[in-house]
Amino acid sequence: MLFTGRVQKGTKRAVALGFPTINIPLDDADVSGIYAARVQAGEKVYEAAAYADQKRGVLEAHLLDFAKDLYGWKVTIKLLKKIREDKKFSDDAGLRIAIADDVAKVREYFKN
Repeated sequence: MLFTGRVQKGTKRAVALGFPTINIPLDDADVSGIYAARVQAGEKVYEAAAYADQKRGVLEAHLLDFAKDLYGWKVTIKLLKKIREDKKFSDDAGLRIAIADDVAKVREYFKN
């Protein structure tokens, strides 16, 4: 599945959790959860952990080993493999642990 859009500002919650993301609008009601993904920004392609947030209508991607600002860039996010379904967490500590586990699974996916 391919999604293209301009990177927009988010709530900065992912940054506070230690996993900054890029965000593009999501208009597909059939996609949700966490995915291994590839993100194309300009001529470069990055491996990423992506989160399809139906509640906010946003597709977020944490680009692995990347720390630049892409606000306003047109990017394409290709969802490759679903890692898990979306779930609620009672606190930020639990969410941070789950995200770290998701990122580890995505890194493992790209090793294979």
